[in-house]
Amino acid sequence: MSTDTNATRSPTLEMVAAEAGVSRATVSRVVNGSPKVTAEVTAVVNDAIARLNYVPNRVARSLASRRTDVIALIVPESTSTVFADPFFAPVVRGVARALSDTDYTLNLLIASETRPQKTRRYLLGGNVDGALVVSHHAEDHSYVGLGSKLPIVFGGRPINPETFDSYFVDVDNVHSARTATEHLLSLGRRHVATIAGRQDMPAGIDRLAGWRESVRAAGLDASLTEIGDFSQSSGAEAMERLLARGEPIDAVFVANDQMAAGAIQLLQARGFSVPGDVAVVGYDDDTFASTLTPPLTTIHQPSVDFGATMAELLVRLIAGEEIPRRTLIPTRLILRASA
Repeated sequence: MSTDTNATRSPTLEMVAAEAGVSRATVSRVVNGSPKVTAEVTAVVNDAIARLNYVPNRVARSLASRRTDVIALIVPESTSTVFADPFFAPVVRGVARALSDTDYTLNLLIASETRPQKTRRYLLGGNVDGALVVSHHAEDHSYVGLGSKLPIVFGGRPINPETFDSYFVDVDNVHSARTATEHLLSLGRRHVATIAGRQDMPAGIDRLAGWRESVRAAGLDASLTEIGDFSQSSGAEAMERLLARGEPIDAVFVANDQMAAGAIQLLQARGFSVPGDVAVVGYDDDTFASTLTPPLTTIHQPSVDFGATMAELLVRLIAGEEIPRRTLIPTRLILRASA
C-alpha cells in the first residue's frame, strides 16, 4: 500500500515553493518579511503557507536574521517582592498587550544583583532582541553600557550616571508628589509629614523632592520625614517613628499605597481617626487604595499604559526607528475618604 508522504511529513520550505509556483528563495524572503517581494507574490506565498499549514523554522530564521523574536522584561527584585507588589502585574499586562499583535515572545526575568554578570551574559548572549527594565536601583550595574549593544527601555528614570543617556518611560513623580501635598494643604492641614520610598530608586527620590518643594513653598516644617521600603510593614514602622517624635501631625503624604495602608492601620491602632485627626494621601492607585478603610485618596499611576508604552517604544527601537529619550505618562489625583 502506498503512503502519501506529504500527508505524514511536516510541510517544508520546498513544498511551499512548489505549491506557490515560486523559488525556495522567494518563500524564504516572504517568511522573513523582506520588502523585495511584490505584494502579489507575497499573497500567493502566504496562501500556500496557509493551505499547507506551514510553520517556519524559528531557529533557522534566527540564525539567518540574527533575530530571536524575544523581548526580556527584567525586574531586579526578589521573587517575594515581585509577586506581592501590585505594581508589577499591571505593568506586565501592559507589556503583553502591546506585544500581542507582534511576533515577539515575552520572557520575564527576575534578576538578582548579587550576580549581575549572569544577567549581562544572558542579555548579550544572543537570547533576546531587546530588554525592558523596571524597578531598578542605584546599585544595579547589570545594564551599565548595554544601551550601545542592545536596545533597552527603562521603566522609570535611570539613576546611574552611566545610564543617563538611556531611553525611559516614567511619570512626573516630582509634580505628582506636589499635587498630592498641595491637596493636603488645601484642606487646611499645616503639619504635613511624608513617608518616603527607598532613596536608591528614582521614584523614592523624586516623590520626596516634590513633597519638600510644596511644604517649603508653604513655609512649613520640611523635617517631618521618614523612609520606608515601599512595603506595607515599612509604612507602619515609619508612621510609628513619626508619632514617636511627639510633634503635631495632621496629614501624611505616603510614597505608595502599600506603605499608606500600613500607616493608616498604625494610626487607627494608636487611636487616631483618618481623616479626622490625620489625612492620608498615597501613590499608585493600586488594589490597596480602594480596599482600605477609609478608601485611600491617591495619585493614579496608569501602570498598564506604562508597560504598554515601554513595549511599543522598544519594538520601534529594535526596528531602527528614532524614539524619544524620555516619555512621560500623565497621572491624576483620585479623591477618596482618607483625604
